Amino acid sequence: MLALPDSADGTRPRATIHADGLVEGYASLFGELDQAWDMVMPNAFARTLRLRGPRRVPMLFQHDPAEPIGVWLELREDHRGLLARGRLIPEVARARELHALLKAGGIDGLSIGFRAVRARIDPKTRIRRLFDVDLWEISLVTFPLLTGARVHAMKQRESFARRRAEAMWNALRSGAVPRSPVVERRPLPLRVARRPC
Repeated sequence: MLALPDSADGTRPRATIHADGLVEGYASLFGELDQAWDMVMPNAFARTLRLRGPRRVPMLFQHDPAEPIGVWLELREDHRGLLARGRLIPEVARARELHALLKAGGIDGLSIGFRAVRARIDPKTRIRRLFDVDLWEISLVTFPLLTGARVHAMKQRESFARRRAEAMWNALRSGAVPRSPVVERRPLPLRVARRPC
């Protein structure tokens, strides 16, 4: 989950990526409900950060441990969430691809991989409040669970195709079958193969 410091106009969190591959932003936002009904509470990362530090929290692509793409230089909690600053490693091919995709606005999500150490599920709302988490990794992802966890590279606007793909993905995850205006599904004609007599 990566949203970033306030934009110049103060409207919403912004992430930045620099020409040298430096990525900055919030990997998690406190008090925000994600699509898995998890809500990270303030100081949830304090123990992990004290024990590990940023260099022992991998920067991955799509939560894949076989796809390290960079290093985190700084991870710290503030009043909004877990602030992360790291660098994509240009010698890694996938990192170069991601840098280009981030600049073009083709990928912009961030997500945390963790294990809940101390959490409580509200019996009425079913929201799981996370009070202490063991942070395993922070990934650049296509579809983050926390909607506000985005990298906005070069202030590119989100494309119509991306919005449509994300809407279809969310519909599939919720069990609804999306109707696509482009693809019409028709039953295939039944063909019976005849055997020679």
